[in-house]
Amino acid sequence: MELLDLVNEVGIPTGQTIERHEAHRVGALHRTSHVWLVRKKEGRIQLLLQQRSACKDSFPGCLDISSAGHIPAGQDFVSSALRELQEELGVTAAESELYDCGQRTIRYHAQFHGRPFLENQISKVYFLWKDPPSFRLQPEEVEKVLWMDFDACVQGVQTGAFPNCIALEELMMLKRAIAKQQM
Repeated sequence: MELLDLVNEVGIPTGQTIERHEAHRVGALHRTSHVWLVRKKEGRIQLLLQQRSACKDSFPGCLDISSAGHIPAGQDFVSSALRELQEELGVTAAESELYDCGQRTIRYHAQFHGRPFLENQISKVYFLWKDPPSFRLQPEEVEKVLWMDFDACVQGVQTGAFPNCIALEELMMLKRAIAKQQM
């Protein structure tokens, strides 16, 4: 059983916890960390995308953020982001390597595997300049990974050119943070 902290509208834990599946059943506000791996190749910015496992409880088989995950009760955004990178991709990083893109609220209602899924989360978004020579994928989470040019990713999300659960808002946060870091 995975327990999550219930949080207020700015992401501060309230002191109460909830089981992950219950949080999605009732739409309880909780936290996640998102990490984008970024590299520069042939003068272009590229993003690492993961294809979610077909058995995921939401958006199975869709392209997604490099690494993302729920924050277990009692943990914080950064430690969870670093843990998820290691678990999902086999990538080790230090806190000092993460660039903060900001925080966003995600709310949606969908149905997966014949059941309602209510998402209500505060997500902290980071990026990391990293181009590992290989990845060790967590099969229950990730089918495969691929690098995609940033502009092609934005266009694909805008047009629905590929199945994904990537928010255009988050890509714009990422774009601003990369530009700021490169100044």
